[in-house]
Amino acid sequence: MSKLVPPLGGKGLVACLLQGSELEAEKKKAAGLKQIQISSRSERDLIMMGIGAFSPLDGFMTKADWKSVCEGMLLTSGCFWPLPITLDVSKEDAAGMKAGDEIVLVRDKEFIATMKVEDVYEMTVADKKWECEKVFKGNGPDSQKFWEVAEADHPGVQMVMAQKDFNVGGKVKVLTEGGFPQKFPGYYKSCAQLRTELDAKGWANVAALQLRNPMHRSHEYLAKIAVEVCDGLVIHSLVGSLKAGDIPADVRIECIKTLVANYFVDEHVVQAGYPLDMRYAGPREALLHATFRQNYGINKLLVGRDHAGVGDFYTLFEAQEIFDKMPKPADSGKRLLTEPLKIDWTFYCMKCDGMASLRTCPHSKDDRVILSGTKLRKMLSEGADVPDHFGRDEVLAILRKYYEGLTEKVEVKIQGFADGSRMK
Repeated sequence: MSKLVPPLGGKGLVACLLQGSELEAEKKKAAGLKQIQISSRSERDLIMMGIGAFSPLDGFMTKADWKSVCEGMLLTSGCFWPLPITLDVSKEDAAGMKAGDEIVLVRDKEFIATMKVEDVYEMTVADKKWECEKVFKGNGPDSQKFWEVAEADHPGVQMVMAQKDFNVGGKVKVLTEGGFPQKFPGYYKSCAQLRTELDAKGWANVAALQLRNPMHRSHEYLAKIAVEVCDGLVIHSLVGSLKAGDIPADVRIECIKTLVANYFVDEHVVQAGYPLDMRYAGPREALLHATFRQNYGINKLLVGRDHAGVGDFYTLFEAQEIFDKMPKPADSGKRLLTEPLKIDWTFYCMKCDGMASLRTCPHSKDDRVILSGTKLRKMLSEGADVPDHFGRDEVLAILRKYYEGLTEKVEVKIQGFADGSRMK
């Protein structure tokens, strides 16, 4: 019997991916349905629904669920859910669409899923702004100051404001995993696959390290803390789409494999990838990361400085604090059970002669090598020297080779947390 944390929702895994004869029959039916072109974000959301990672969701949110999640992080069923998962369509596609209609969702000429429409609702500019303030503003400045910078500098806000004029809600049947099993064989894993692997190890107390950057020394330090206090660690990397200037998944995976092979005891670590696109929603996204980790069988999530943040939109540990403020439904099946492992700001200290944090190091920031993925990307993209103790030599060699091969480079903006200017 599994010792792992149960999936969210109290229903077991809700996996919408069809297989076998059922899949073939649905594909044939899809050929006669109205086609709706979807974004990369929606495609990856569908794949997450397909593999059970978004349990208990079985489709895109209706207006009632969208509003309830934005306002209070609860589905109308009373189940916890931190971020809206919606499908946007054009005014032309929404025209005449009604509850009960069946449509096929298409990306790059491939049928991704079929959908039975339950709700069609307009998203005005005011609606989109309201969603952005609820989801992306966090504990930040007042609305006027937020909007002075958000549309230019926050990729999540840009994504929502660029959405089409209507949302469509309804249950889906997923037809494909989008090529992820073929592109990342043995690395990309469904919830059932990872749960089977963790069960085979007999693990019960499992931590996840969320990654969208290659692992530097701070990531390594956090990972090893988790290995010390849990049965094992899942280094869980995003293999979906990132913002311009971020390092692609295949390069990051090569870095992680090299680091684990040289600096970890392999039996205590599992490497895996998941197919989501980042929203950069900071605290709310930290909760989403914990939510789908529960569905993967993981009961602890490492949450450090500015988890899932972007720029200077969120305070240093806002992504930790939100776990103490989130709703906790009375029904344990509807409650988020994956908990944060809260880690302070970490760095390499010359005087301590090793990795440390603000909780353990009494020295000044002049003695510290401030570590961040953003800072590392900026140094490598500009051909600058990387300070000692920032990353392992084997990993830096892979990254330098990648940056040397780029023909076009994107400016990497550095924020106060990344460069250490906000450290006391």
